[in-house]
Amino acid sequence: MANPLRGDVVKLYKNLLYLGREYPKGQSYFKERLKKAFLKNKDVTDPEKIKELIGRGEFVIKELEALYYLKKYRAMKQRYYSEEQNS
Repeated sequence: MANPLRGDVVKLYKNLLYLGREYPKGQSYFKERLKKAFLKNKDVTDPEKIKELIGRGEFVIKELEALYYLKKYRAMKQRYYSEEQNS
């Protein structure tokens, strides 16, 4: 019997994989860690536990997005405001 949450898990994996392209330590590092995390929980069959893990994955997505926005903000700030203006 196919798990109805399988599609959500695959979607989460693909979204995380996409976001991992710009990870500061590199895409291969992120991909390796992501794969380990998903393989660690591959035998979970309880729908409530799967929903909890999906929630944790969505939290990681939000954290990654915040990290990238901060990185872009810092880069823009550095371009437009010189050190002389801050002193």
